[in-house]
Amino acid sequence: MIGGLLATLAGSAWARAALRYGVTVLAILLFLLAIRRSGERAGRLAERLETTERSHDAQRRMLEAAAHRPRSRDDLAERLRNGRF
Repeated sequence: MIGGLLATLAGSAWARAALRYGVTVLAILLFLLAIRRSGERAGRLAERLETTERSHDAQRRMLEAAAHRPRSRDDLAERLRNGRF
């Protein structure tokens, strides 16, 4: 019964045309979904890169500040006296 129905549909020109268009639409839909997913992934990676860059910038500024800090209490007092702090 099902085989006969499928044979009838496969033999029909309208059914073959509909199947051809259906497969084309499905391929385009899958392609668009893949592009969307790729874009979302690229956006997440860009956001992660931006966050990492901000974190590295903050660490770099902290290291620079630590490199220029007074080495002892005497150095701190001297800086405060000279008004360089």
